Amino acid sequence: MTAQKDPYTYHEGFGNHFSSEALPDSLPKGQNTPQKCPYDLYAEQLSGTAFTAPRTHNQRTWLYRIRPSVVHSPFQSIENPLLSLKGESTPTQLRWSPFDISKENEDFVQGLKTISFSGDPSTGNGLAIHIYTANQNMDHKAFYNSDGDFLIVPQQGRLDITTEFGKMMVSPNEICVIPRGIRYSVTLPDGPIRGYILEIFGQTHFQIPDLGPIGANGLANPRDFVTPQANYIKENNVEWKIVTKFDNKLFVAQQQHTPFDVVAWHGNYVPYKYDLSKFCVINTVSYDHIDPSIFTVLTAQSTVPGVAIADFVIFPPRWAVAENTFRPPYFHRNCMSEFMGLILGDYEGKIGGFAPGGASLHSPMTPHGPDTKAFESAYNAELKPMRVGDHTQAFMFETSLLLKVTPWALHTCGKVQEDYWKAWAQLESKFNA
Repeated sequence: MTAQKDPYTYHEGFGNHFSSEALPDSLPKGQNTPQKCPYDLYAEQLSGTAFTAPRTHNQRTWLYRIRPSVVHSPFQSIENPLLSLKGESTPTQLRWSPFDISKENEDFVQGLKTISFSGDPSTGNGLAIHIYTANQNMDHKAFYNSDGDFLIVPQQGRLDITTEFGKMMVSPNEICVIPRGIRYSVTLPDGPIRGYILEIFGQTHFQIPDLGPIGANGLANPRDFVTPQANYIKENNVEWKIVTKFDNKLFVAQQQHTPFDVVAWHGNYVPYKYDLSKFCVINTVSYDHIDPSIFTVLTAQSTVPGVAIADFVIFPPRWAVAENTFRPPYFHRNCMSEFMGLILGDYEGKIGGFAPGGASLHSPMTPHGPDTKAFESAYNAELKPMRVGDHTQAFMFETSLLLKVTPWALHTCGKVQEDYWKAWAQLESKFNA
């Protein structure tokens, strides 16, 4: 599904310590901070975890740049009232029609809008779910998130992302993760864009899930994650705006040089992307519907073993062969919050109403499951091996936290489907004593 050619080159692997040079021998040899770095560059460390975090979890990168990032004017507050951590909780099942792309000029940062959230970035605990829309490039503007990591899920249009580490082209049916503090700028090679963002606060970062009895291979394999290679811009005496999201407010500073002047870097705190079509699906070959945790691409774990602050789960094209088994997702009441989005196609559990660019939210212990049409179709279907989800990609942000919904998403965006509850209203008793 990601047929468009990517013009950039990458390092391969997940969680690796990479070394990357745009000029030969631009990384110092044998130490991180020599008195004079090669090419008279400045050394700057970017820490994603505390210095004393265990080695298995410690994340940091050394950047060697033309000018240090500290050279900028004081930050000034700017407004984006739709980037909000105020809201209300509801047990009602919610579904949104596709979100509109603004007709006004709007870049990636200006187009950020919060749908739901839990917790607070000032305490480093929790998450937020946003949508983004944009119809213009970030022109001499860079953005970084001081609050947490962004997992970006494009739904319409590619994102050409310039980062301090190099360049990434991210298409629909791919995802990218840009960790806390990393600066980047987004341009639009295909015109207007729309997509989803899962943000996790603090020093918690995404990881690929443990496989347990599955063994060493399967699901999202480490070799399929890619990280940009060093690719610097040499530019002085040109004004740049540096925007940061800090305690869920936006601030901007000015500087007279590009933030993308990193000539070399080494470390394991990096941006990366992943092609969802490379996910190796694991499923039953006998009977019953296996739990959706088998579709987890990335997870951010809490301190409770096996309980996630956030999981990123997909429902990709696959074969369904379960014997004497109802094939779509079963009716369910979950202790987790489930936010779903659709990148393309039609999701098997919802026939109509759930469209690409839209979303749904099922709160803890709120019942949900296949709608009436999907249930009747699967209830009466001939059970034989069949392809599921061709030309479709649905995903879920799942969290152990209770999500609140912002006033914009609940009342003023105009996309809430007030009749969503009717999706199940026609389910009749089939009881036969």
